[in-house]
Amino acid sequence: MRFKPLHLKLLRDLGRMKGQTLAVSLVMACGLAMMIMARSLIYSLETTRDTYYQENRFGDVFADLKRAPNFLRQRLATISDVAAVETRVIGRLTLDLPGLNEPADGVVISLPDDRPQQLNRLFLRRGRFPEPGRRGEVVVGEAFAEVHGFGPDNQISALLRGRRETLTIVGIALSPEYVFEARPGETLPDNKRFGVFWMNERELATALDLDGAFNNVVVDVAPGGDTLAVIAALDDRLANYGALGAISRRDHPSAVRLNDELAVLRTLAVAFPLVFLSIAAFMASAVLSRLVRLQREQIAQLKAFGYSARQVGAHYFQFALVIVAIGTLAGGLGGFWIGGNVVNIYHRFFRFPSLVFHPDLSAIFLAFVVSAGASFLGVYGSVRQAMRLPPAEAMRPEPPASYRPSLVERLGWSRWLTPTLRMALRNIERRPWQAFFTALGLALAAGIPIVPCAFREGIEYLLGFQWDVAQRQHVTVSLFEPASATAAASIAHLPGVLLAEPYRAVPARIRFGNHSRRLEVTGFSREATLRRVLDARERSIPLPPDGLLVSAKLAELLGAEAGDVVSLEIQEGNRPRRNAVIRGLITDYAGIFAYMDKESLHRLMREGPTVSGAYLWLDPERWLDFLKEVKNTPRIAAMMIKNTVRESFRKTTAETINLVQSLYFSFSVVVAFGVVYNSARIALSERSRDLATLRVIGFSTWEVAGVLVTELVLLTLVAIPFGLLLGSGLAAGIVATASTESVRLPLRLTSQMYATAVFIVLSAATVSFAIVSWRIRELDLVGALKAPE
Repeated sequence: MRFKPLHLKLLRDLGRMKGQTLAVSLVMACGLAMMIMARSLIYSLETTRDTYYQENRFGDVFADLKRAPNFLRQRLATISDVAAVETRVIGRLTLDLPGLNEPADGVVISLPDDRPQQLNRLFLRRGRFPEPGRRGEVVVGEAFAEVHGFGPDNQISALLRGRRETLTIVGIALSPEYVFEARPGETLPDNKRFGVFWMNERELATALDLDGAFNNVVVDVAPGGDTLAVIAALDDRLANYGALGAISRRDHPSAVRLNDELAVLRTLAVAFPLVFLSIAAFMASAVLSRLVRLQREQIAQLKAFGYSARQVGAHYFQFALVIVAIGTLAGGLGGFWIGGNVVNIYHRFFRFPSLVFHPDLSAIFLAFVVSAGASFLGVYGSVRQAMRLPPAEAMRPEPPASYRPSLVERLGWSRWLTPTLRMALRNIERRPWQAFFTALGLALAAGIPIVPCAFREGIEYLLGFQWDVAQRQHVTVSLFEPASATAAASIAHLPGVLLAEPYRAVPARIRFGNHSRRLEVTGFSREATLRRVLDARERSIPLPPDGLLVSAKLAELLGAEAGDVVSLEIQEGNRPRRNAVIRGLITDYAGIFAYMDKESLHRLMREGPTVSGAYLWLDPERWLDFLKEVKNTPRIAAMMIKNTVRESFRKTTAETINLVQSLYFSFSVVVAFGVVYNSARIALSERSRDLATLRVIGFSTWEVAGVLVTELVLLTLVAIPFGLLLGSGLAAGIVATASTESVRLPLRLTSQMYATAVFIVLSAATVSFAIVSWRIRELDLVGALKAPE
């Protein structure tokens, strides 16, 4: 293959600039790897989710109710735009598991035994389905079974509506309804203490006193149908049966958690690559601008030999194209490799029949286009300068800079400056724009490490804030049904309970304007000390005598502010509708909540001192006695152990965020070294003749190196404070964008974080300056003597 002259020149120039080319390509590859990884994970999750939902017919609308007769199923099927209806029986059970001191709990869902299952079909991993007429047979969810090592033929002791039952596991299954297998209303999985079970409908209905009735409906909306209209019609027809309000698939807890994860990935697929590609474009521009200035005479010769300005411009654009090609190839390979490893983490809390990493091949093309666009924009000015440079002018060297004393010298401070420092200051002042852009690059290098550090600090602060400062209780117990004040007294007398603070939780839909959310309004005493609501400064906010305190995230989703009046559609009892004023916003980082004074909530519900559960402070010495008694208390539906929830968060959400943080931190180190090294090499290339001249007139190698290094040190020291400020703003933006209903990271900017960023930049500067100082020994002294005056 025969290369054209300009191609040979390109290869030779790239060979001489291989260090800088590699530095820019690596920075670009870091950003592209993050984009390709995130887009491929999005593609993998969405493809797997959509296929799973379709093949197993995940419902479009869900409704809970108190009790409705089975014949109502046919009436629901006649609702316009309804393609299929599945009625079910759902209950709660308490489990006594061997080897587990704490009581576990679960939800049990009916399987039709007189008709084929139409919606929310199970994917049977092992075993079989329960056979009609065989008592006590159940299918259990895979996440729970894996943790305990359960398989077909294992037996479990359970309390089902106060009656002790022995359940025989006959199958292990997955359900599209429980891709994220967690308790209703919880944003974190607890697979060790919570499981999902399926039982024949007739047996479960009999156990729950729902024989001939159902308490849950799943609806499939016809293609092109109006989901909102179906929800309204379903609520209307179930209104007399204790309906709690229908929800769409978008609001289903499992789907919400998965969609939140996808939303975070979409943010990461844009935010970080945008920053990295901007830095790479800036670096490419600096490299090419320096090359054009050094090759003025070569440009003139090319035009003199007949090459057009367009050909010269295309030649210099090819430099950027080579950098883009190397960066895209490295970023693609890195992104696919990282994504293939990251997807294994999702197996821990998103349960699919098969979750395989599917590389998004279109991301490679998009990465190339985006990086090429960013690079070409970055180098456009330099290429345009080369194209417009007249041959006669290009044959002359650049006009020399003004060699007047620096501002510091003119102010009379020169006597305190060494000759090396004076020369460095003069050069910075003579080329202010060059110094500015060099300092900007160094500032970016200082700011980038702050972002991954902010993720790490945010996780650590969240763990302490959410489960130490806001939640002081050891345990939270909840009852199957709201009970009188005597139930609270009974809980307070459980073994080892030192302090019990009862609470009332009411399911409701909160509306403001066109926005609504389904949640529980929780009421507890204004004098409570175990469960507190806090502001961003960790100060306790007293519950108002009337009105609500809501999560700041909930207010954002509703578009409401403190002082606004919201509508509460209570989904318990006779389902009253009430208006309430938002009295204040609280800070929390997991889920969305609304709180009231317990007495105020009782007045709103027009009820006596009813309780739904209690927050408990326990004597550690009597922990086992407490657990044993709870296992034998039928009215307790579930028990949340604070330390267990925190550990669950650490092993799932926090671990995922920490992995992403580690990747970004590693890439930020690469960026810092790349930017600093690139700046040092450009400075050496631009001043090689000046530095060689100093060597010729008698300066030692280290004295000459000191002139250049001093200049770079000054720019680094000036850039670092601005870089820290820039990084803080960038971290704030990315953390805010990645905020979801499920998890929100607080923005924590600490001195340790800033010290880490400064250490990275100074380390990169030290290594880069050492390399540059070593290269000063290879300066062409003869070339310097031949340089025109």
